[in-house]
Amino acid sequence: MEKNISYHSNDILMKSLSELYKNQVLKVYQLDYPKIKEVLPNNFPQMKVDERRADNVFLLEDESILLLEYETNSRIIENHLKYSEYVLRIVNRYYKEDNQIKKVHVAVIYSSDIIPDVQLLDMGSMFIETKSVSLRDFDGNAILVAIKHKIENGILLTKVDIMKLILVPLMKSTQDRHDLIRKSIDIAKEIQNDYEQIAVIVGILTATDKIIDEEYSKSIREWLRMTKVEKIYQQEKEESLRELAIRKQQEIEQSLREQALRNQQEKEQALKEQAYEIARKLLADLNVEKVSQITGLSVAEVEKLKIDK
Repeated sequence: MEKNISYHSNDILMKSLSELYKNQVLKVYQLDYPKIKEVLPNNFPQMKVDERRADNVFLLEDESILLLEYETNSRIIENHLKYSEYVLRIVNRYYKEDNQIKKVHVAVIYSSDIIPDVQLLDMGSMFIETKSVSLRDFDGNAILVAIKHKIENGILLTKVDIMKLILVPLMKSTQDRHDLIRKSIDIAKEIQNDYEQIAVIVGILTATDKIIDEEYSKSIREWLRMTKVEKIYQQEKEESLRELAIRKQQEIEQSLREQALRNQQEKEQALKEQAYEIARKLLADLNVEKVSQITGLSVAEVEKLKIDK
């Protein structure tokens, strides 16, 4: 997901994915887990430069981790060995950072032409168990038509629509998968909300990463960077500068108010001291009540001055 994408661009992509998945359950994918709390980085410690990254990593509401993978091949055993490495790296990272063992779930979404025959790989003292979902029961053609109809008629897409659109290229269809990828991305480009649009396109690229044409994938990533990510970055940068200017102005105004209050307090204190001085002199010839009337001091204040004197 990070190829040809700068640091701030990757932040925007993560933010887009987080907005899409946050507080969502994955029942639309036939997966029954707690709600997603946060999208986590998919790079693990001890990764070699040429190693693939996990597809999606989520922190769930119960503080466990969900590793969500998309597969378009039938190398089930090899894939489970790969998931084992991912899980160990995740567990190792959290143990080193927080001295705790995180529970990690692994779910695998298979394209419609794959029938997984293994969900538990027993290695003796260690085993890896996954939940598998086959998209062979999802009609990609019908879902694509329905979502396109909604967009063309200005009907707001639901979260379920969006999450289905991401996986259309892996669903059952009479069309070639590469054509489905292009059509899905073309429809995603019509989504008006920039963050949703980015999240869907990045989601499609992630789900189809193992089958998508490399040059087409690069062209879409470049399109995202040039037309969407940079635009949002500039907007967020300008918004940050506006917020900074507002905060500075508020700080200046608050400082002026505080200074004015201090000046007023100092002025009042000076007048009070002047009244005390006059009162002390008048007490030599006048009674307390008369001095109070002349100076504006309270009788109690004048009485105290008389005693102190």
